[in-house]
Amino acid sequence: MPLWHEGIVRKIEPIAPNVRRFLVEVPELQSFGFQAGQFVTFDLPIGDKRLQRWRSYSIANAPDGNNSLELCIVRSESGTGSRFLFEEIKEGSALKFKGPDGGFVLPEILDKDLVFICTGTGVAPFRSMIHDIQKSGKAHRNIHLIFGARTETDILYREEFESLTRTIPGFRYDIVLSRQENWPGWKGHVHQIYLQEYASKRPDIDFYICGWSKMIDDAVANLLVKLHYERSQVHYELYG
Repeated sequence: MPLWHEGIVRKIEPIAPNVRRFLVEVPELQSFGFQAGQFVTFDLPIGDKRLQRWRSYSIANAPDGNNSLELCIVRSESGTGSRFLFEEIKEGSALKFKGPDGGFVLPEILDKDLVFICTGTGVAPFRSMIHDIQKSGKAHRNIHLIFGARTETDILYREEFESLTRTIPGFRYDIVLSRQENWPGWKGHVHQIYLQEYASKRPDIDFYICGWSKMIDDAVANLLVKLHYERSQVHYELYG
């Protein structure tokens, strides 16, 4: 049986036009233990059946021994779950959730280069992983975060990641925008970056992908079929 907790929303902060950070405290626990990359599942009062009520979101903060978690949630006009969270949940509201769950986590020994490919709020588990590597002081090789969005206003945690390029050895950060012509950086979609940067197959690299299903399907096909990487080198997680 899943273990359910009550979380109290302590802070809600907009970080993009349709994205908010939800900071949730779990008062019943002194420490909420999880691995970077895992997710929690909310039971929201928006239906009678489990599939109608349950919504999963990746944890965006690194494990640090306290009883708080950060969630990065986009509002979808067709999504009853995100509409409820945006319209009904306020600071001080209680939310029922279970977790942590999920195997989208890094290995204990980081002996390969890491390439994180994501769009939108799919950056959440990678933010957790990157901060966990930094805070733990764990030995690692190169880390390349590739983030895709529509416009500059949709870039999540931009200043934070740009700062990390100066403080984490071997960390690179590339942004690609699909709907902003005057953007001086990469334009289009995330695929062009890894297709160009990692065109020569290497055994010492692992790819982690998080985002909408079409982006993941295309990325997996590109890496396995076009670039001939091994299936064991490609890891992914769909949006919850």
